[in-house]
Amino acid sequence: MIFSSIQRYTVLVLAGVCVYYHIHLIFTGLIPNLISRPVHLALALPWVFIIGVTGSRFKRFSGYVLCFLGISGCAYIALNRDILVEQYGFIQGTFQYVLGVGLILVVLEMARRAIKLALPIVAVLALLYGFFGHYLPGEFGHPSIPAGSMIGTLVIAEGGLWGPLTGVSVNVVAVFVIFGAFISAGDGGSAFMALATKLAGRFRAGAAKVSVLSSAFFGSISGSASANVASTGAVTLPAMKRLGYPASFAAAVEAVASSGGQIMPPLMGAGAFVMMELLRVNYTHIMVAALLPAILFFLAAWFGVDLFARYYGLRAMTPDEIPSGRVVLRLAPFFLIPFSTLLAIMFFTGYTPQFAAGVAIFSSIALLMINDHLEFSISRFARRLSVALTSAAGQIAMIASIIICAGIIIGVLNMTGLGVKITSIILGLSGGNLWVALLLTALACLILGMEVPTTAAYVICVSVAGPALIELGLPPLHAHLFVFWYALLSTITPPVCGTVFIAAGMAQTGWVPVAGQAIRLGLGLYFVPLAFVANPCLIHLENKPLLALAAFLKCAAGLWLLSKSLIGKQPWRFRVAFFASGLLAIFAFGIGSV
Repeated sequence: MIFSSIQRYTVLVLAGVCVYYHIHLIFTGLIPNLISRPVHLALALPWVFIIGVTGSRFKRFSGYVLCFLGISGCAYIALNRDILVEQYGFIQGTFQYVLGVGLILVVLEMARRAIKLALPIVAVLALLYGFFGHYLPGEFGHPSIPAGSMIGTLVIAEGGLWGPLTGVSVNVVAVFVIFGAFISAGDGGSAFMALATKLAGRFRAGAAKVSVLSSAFFGSISGSASANVASTGAVTLPAMKRLGYPASFAAAVEAVASSGGQIMPPLMGAGAFVMMELLRVNYTHIMVAALLPAILFFLAAWFGVDLFARYYGLRAMTPDEIPSGRVVLRLAPFFLIPFSTLLAIMFFTGYTPQFAAGVAIFSSIALLMINDHLEFSISRFARRLSVALTSAAGQIAMIASIIICAGIIIGVLNMTGLGVKITSIILGLSGGNLWVALLLTALACLILGMEVPTTAAYVICVSVAGPALIELGLPPLHAHLFVFWYALLSTITPPVCGTVFIAAGMAQTGWVPVAGQAIRLGLGLYFVPLAFVANPCLIHLENKPLLALAAFLKCAAGLWLLSKSLIGKQPWRFRVAFFASGLLAIFAFGIGSV
């Protein structure tokens, strides 16, 4: 019992240090990248290799060893930053070779343990190409790169493990993850659910529409489709099944709605913050640009649910299942105060998004002290605080595992010029046609997204395909948003459809019928990216609001017609007519020009 208590307090202390460190960075000015980024990795390592690890004795023992080696390597980089900067990315001496190889192996194993095998395999293939690609004949070969330069650039310079992607993880993503964790640990999640139920519960298939709205609300905090399914699904799936909804339909609604969280402002997913770094634009610009397309996605899901409700005869929620207006008003401050603080600072001051999130975190911490009856409790505050700290630290470690491993791939692409070569291939295959290049890019995103997380799929695809799309005339923001959306495709598209698997398991039904329903409900994920290419003004709400709203209404009509063609019982000729009309509504007479 004493040992268990010591473990629990140790975990809590580690979580507190991790959260404090990332908040501390916001308010204390600049810290050199070769210090702040290795410390970020060092704080993440225990959460992957030690904390919560189960399995064989070898797995647990090797976790301790790898964690120790990784932290030691990070400490060496941070403590010797001034010396390493003067080496200009070239390894010197046997010790640094061992250190460099060791840190790369630790990061690869960290990614394998955190997110399975696919991403580290891609990273290993990239490394093999970097070391041996000069033996390849023809266009795909590259000039020989000395091993010392390759390893040094990746490990002791800012070209791999400590590159710009890791900077986004340290300085931006971690802060917003902490913000979301503190809101979720209090009554923020309950407030979102109550509001969604109040707004949508009285409609046809009310519980399913509550799932759509609550996933939009909660997903904007979590930025994780899997976390969204697990959290909102725990409430909405039993409610839908209790009301007699088919299990496959209930699971499909939750899977589709949860997938949209990563594209829903104001927080979106980690990929949006990476996009901010890659495009060198203000985050609010990305957020405003993404707003109408995100609403279209959830609107398409709403259309699909409503049409399914007519087909299945699904009823609304009963009055006693819908919270009163008084309850919603009591809970509203738990999300209104933090979000109002965040958005007010982001839009009306010159401070950075991470500073805004930092201030909003403090408001969220204060709200942990009370419940919706304004009752103050120290014990409840301590319990909620510990949940928020451990949840935030665990999510930071998960994202760090993805981003730092992806940094290896991007580092090799930059050193070898492979990205430029793949871009030229896409240009060649497309024959200079933008729409063919878009379809090729979408296919690449789907294939890559089957095996790696959304953020990694986006980063890799936009690195190799983004320049080709831009060269064919697509504005950079359009290109990045297009790739970001299509990196989400695999969450609901077979054969690897993570949210479908989770939702099907929670609903205790087979995943194949769930996937079939999800594709029809989630058609917005397939058509909206093409819609904002055909109607460029759709993402220009900031400077062309009237044209953006006109494009929004036009695309919304098209999505309704497409949903009508795919859902319900009707003659095939009507399906074809609705489908063709939907395509015309979205793509004909585009509003704006690329």
